[in-house]
Amino acid sequence: MSHKKTKKLYHAKNYQPSCGLCLHGKPAPDFGSILCPHRGVMLPDSLCKKYEYDPIKRRPERAPLLPEYAPEQFTL
Repeated sequence: MSHKKTKKLYHAKNYQPSCGLCLHGKPAPDFGSILCPHRGVMLPDSLCKKYEYDPIKRRPERAPLLPEYAPEQFTL
């Protein structure tokens, strides 16, 4: 009896699995498609059963800009 481990992805709610985040996919020279050794040329938002998450390919969101405060707001 084989037991497969299911991997829990960090921040899995923040992104959808796609070829653009796959370990096997490489960006094509035109930067509009992904070159997959298993399926050939794929769209960046497509997905196949050979998908393996690569955390290095995920682009983090930018931190929000802090609001500017006036010095008058800090006086009593």
